[in-house]
Amino acid sequence: MYSTTGIDASNFVATFNKSFYFITGISILLMAGLLAVMIYFVFRYNNKRNKTAIQSDGNTLLEFIWTGVPILLALAMFYYGWAGWKPMTKAPADAINVTSTARMWSFSFQYDNGKQSPELVLPVNTPVKIKLVAVDVLHSLFIPAFRVKSDMVPGREKMMWFLPQTVGEYDLYCAEYCGLRHSYMNSIVKVLSKEDFDAWYGDTTMVAMVANDTLPGAEGLQIMINQGCNACHSTDGSKIVGPSYLNLYGETQIVIRDGKEVTVTADDEYIRKAIFDPNSEVVKGYPKGLMQSYTDILSDDDLSKIIEYLKTLKDI
Repeated sequence: MYSTTGIDASNFVATFNKSFYFITGISILLMAGLLAVMIYFVFRYNNKRNKTAIQSDGNTLLEFIWTGVPILLALAMFYYGWAGWKPMTKAPADAINVTSTARMWSFSFQYDNGKQSPELVLPVNTPVKIKLVAVDVLHSLFIPAFRVKSDMVPGREKMMWFLPQTVGEYDLYCAEYCGLRHSYMNSIVKVLSKEDFDAWYGDTTMVAMVANDTLPGAEGLQIMINQGCNACHSTDGSKIVGPSYLNLYGETQIVIRDGKEVTVTADDEYIRKAIFDPNSEVVKGYPKGLMQSYTDILSDDDLSKIIEYLKTLKDI
């Protein structure tokens, strides 16, 4: 069962905190006890008081105590940890479904009605089941305020679930080092009232459009933002993980094709190949294998909008 009471950000906060405080308290108690015994022994058995060493035959009761007590404490810590973890393994039947796709270096979230968002938008007091998909390397979805974290392993189906209990915005991170731009791989969890979520969920137009969506290429820009393209490519000419978009369209590029340098023009076909088959032609000076294909993610219409946006990125 899950609770809808309390002011914690999610239903797992209370059990997680209880385990954390219990284990921390035991650790502090043991540290203080050991420190006190060490200090006592230093003064009680120093050289001035015990010039001649004494051989002790042992103390059976003491041995039982220092063996039994740590075992009981370890079992108690295990119990609290297990009791907090076990409910996380099975989502309620009435949970809404979201698929989180992680790639270097961004998250995207897809809902049952096909809506996609670079942010995780959820209704308050409604259980949420997230299917975790990694398309390239190990990632880890971590929402500190909800006390939930799970690795995302390529080729392996995994899930997490939780019950958001407080309306607000919360940080979301990748907690598994996944390459050069790992520290840029973050997003936001937006917990809305049920009415606001229903309005957002029912709006099948593109989410979070840019402020001035009448600008040329605005839809293409938003598609690229949703897919996290700006984590690897700049729009101002600066070099990061991949080539910059600035002055890209229509210009010549030196690429490595089948181990040879080839000069190509960045036209529609070049951009299509760069997005759908990125490792067939890699711009000289950049590593191969970092970008994965977007064949099953972007449509031809999405590609056309992206190309229109790239055409606008020219030096004035």
